[in-house]
Amino acid sequence: MKKFTLLFVGVLFAAASFAQDYKNSIGIRLGESYYDVIGAAFKTFISQPAALEFDLGIRPRSVAGVKWTNLSFSGAYQHHFPIGNIDGFKWFVGGGAVLANTFSDEDYYKGFSAGLFPTGGVDYKLKNAPFAFSADVRPTIHVVKASGYYDGFYFNGGVTARYTF
Repeated sequence: MKKFTLLFVGVLFAAASFAQDYKNSIGIRLGESYYDVIGAAFKTFISQPAALEFDLGIRPRSVAGVKWTNLSFSGAYQHHFPIGNIDGFKWFVGGGAVLANTFSDEDYYKGFSAGLFPTGGVDYKLKNAPFAFSADVRPTIHVVKASGYYDGFYFNGGVTARYTF
């Protein structure tokens, strides 16, 4: 995952001279956390530097014959800052919350959880195509733990590809 993220950020830097801004976008987020590994992502700018991002994620798991599935919904506020004079290439910081439910036949794994996270990353919009890409980190502290399996803190990093409109 680290090599992929570094490659993704490198591509963003290399293509930065072909970028412009956007208002809304929808796409797919690939994450790395307990509660989501793939999800639908929607981002909307509510003002020039401020955006809201919403993700609906899922993560099926199986360990030693025990299966469970996590379904999550997260929302985050992001404040964007330009990177130099490069149009469409920005870094952002913010924070948000995640609600997740774990479905399993085993009581130890199932239940509801809620967490809070700071977020930061980069966002890039292609100039000549309706696509935007981002990479972010969201270290999440679960204030409501679903089960004995949750330890309360999870790193969540991800990359997102979106269609802009």
